[in-house]
Amino acid sequence: MNTLTLLPFIVLIAAMFLMTRSAKKKQQQAANMRNEMQPGSGVRTIGGMYATVKEVNEDTVLVDAGPGVELLFAKNAIGAVLTDDEYNRIVHGVEHDLKSDVVPDDASSLTEAGEPADAAAASDDKAVDLGKKDAAEEKADDEASAEAKAGDEPKKTDGDSDAK
Repeated sequence: MNTLTLLPFIVLIAAMFLMTRSAKKKQQQAANMRNEMQPGSGVRTIGGMYATVKEVNEDTVLVDAGPGVELLFAKNAIGAVLTDDEYNRIVHGVEHDLKSDVVPDDASSLTEAGEPADAAAASDDKAVDLGKKDAAEEKADDEASAEAKAGDEPKKTDGDSDAK
């Protein structure tokens, strides 16, 4: 046989090997995570429920989902073991103390300290009207703006030129 005809089969087998290898690695990481669970850890189930681990057995986990609510789950039903900060942030709404990570909601921190955030908008001469106008109104507006510009520029007299 020609090696060129065997090449697609070799590539297919190599791709299957790489895919199964990465899947096995993910399964191993998930099993390690589930085995490292301890009572008091915050967890998220594969169904999206957040709870605190109360007891860990060989194949099951007893979790406390609220006052007086204890649930028994299979270890495979635990989707993630959360850090204390992440669990408190999600369940109790408690943020960590580092405020430097917070991105502001507005752009006020991006402007200069002495200039208010809306000063850039106020610097425009007139507001832009995005509504529809008929041809007569547009012509009147164009003439008014041309007269305003002509009034702002100094008049040239004889002998003045722009050439240098």
